[in-house]
Amino acid sequence: MATVEERLEALGLTVHEVVPPVAAYVPAVVSGRYVYTSGQLPMVGGTLLETGKVGAEVTPERAAELAAVCALNAIAAVKSVALLESVVRVVKVTGFVASAPDFTGQPAVINGASNLLLEAFGDAGAHARSAVGVAVLPLDAPVEVEMIVELAD
Repeated sequence: MATVEERLEALGLTVHEVVPPVAAYVPAVVSGRYVYTSGQLPMVGGTLLETGKVGAEVTPERAAELAAVCALNAIAAVKSVALLESVVRVVKVTGFVASAPDFTGQPAVINGASNLLLEAFGDAGAHARSAVGVAVLPLDAPVEVEMIVELAD
């Protein structure tokens, strides 16, 4: 059976080093059998890929791509504190979408993250989820994703 990183590599993706925090927090915390990630922005190599509101400056399709980047960064945050092969389930994903006032497609945007997690973790990637529209996110990012994963004993 392929590992998480092998599945991602087959998609042309790599789990990079965890994105350094932009404020006073850590990227992930282990508590018991769970890893809680901090919110992850669509950053690659320390650079925010896009700014603006979804439904205005950022298209929903592009925002879904950025949500997948956020999910990949959340995987990196998990990897910084635990072995990815010890993840037995992605329990919960919360996605935040910086939305234009009339934009209501938050669930479709966060599907970008959900679909990546299903590809990476297979059946263990099926999760509960919230997709929340917000006025603004840190650094004017269009999306932010956090997750909770369960580890094996």
